[in-house]
Amino acid sequence: MSQDPRPDEMQGTEQPFVAHLVELRDRLIRALLGVGVCFIALAIYPGPAGLYDLLAAPLMSALPTGATMIATSVISPFMVPIKITMLAAFVIALPVVLWQAWAFIAPGLYSHEKKLVLPLVVSSTALFYMGMAFCYFFVFGKVFTFIQQFAPKSITAAPDIESYLSFVMNMFLAFGASFEVPVVVVILARMGIVTIEKLKDFRGYFIVVAFVIAAVVTPPDVVSQLALAIPMCILYEVGIWAAQLSAPKEEAKPASADKA
Repeated sequence: MSQDPRPDEMQGTEQPFVAHLVELRDRLIRALLGVGVCFIALAIYPGPAGLYDLLAAPLMSALPTGATMIATSVISPFMVPIKITMLAAFVIALPVVLWQAWAFIAPGLYSHEKKLVLPLVVSSTALFYMGMAFCYFFVFGKVFTFIQQFAPKSITAAPDIESYLSFVMNMFLAFGASFEVPVVVVILARMGIVTIEKLKDFRGYFIVVAFVIAAVVTPPDVVSQLALAIPMCILYEVGIWAAQLSAPKEEAKPASADKA
């Protein structure tokens, strides 16, 4: 039996199990240090209280003049701003965390896998940030204003700070994850699970899926549902376009070229 003449890219990269554990420990420590540095910086400026005020700004601008939020727990005024500072530190340090994860798994990947994984890590991080920014700067203002328009005049709005934090985190996660649609589409196409033609044929079904997801993960108002579903549909088209650009040349050739 003839041996494969091609060199094994993985040859010489094996490491003992203990060495893997040591490297994993070091990578985790560096990731935690990145989060810790961001936490300390945010704690100094703008501070946990200032950070919460920044997060609550879209809601406060929609509430009637003089309205404030309330804390129903004794320790909520302390714990909620600290939680927000920790979450914000993790989000800001996300590139460092993902880079450490990438550096840990990179030695075990082939060169063609490295060429694909690194751009996906960078693009997925950028898209997640874009989803959160879109939610904060556009969706929150529209949703809170829309909700307040339906509030009876006999009701004084005084949202609880913990409930607001939970709502904001769920919305950030929903929009950040929904903006990952192009990455998912590219991965499915490159792994050969679906073809680009099937992705195009699935376009109509995806619109229905997008609106169903929006109805489930967002509040029961038409503004937030449309604000989530429409970008998902647009990003699906972006994913198809990106999958066509990243497809190997032999797959990108038109079918007519194979006919002789």
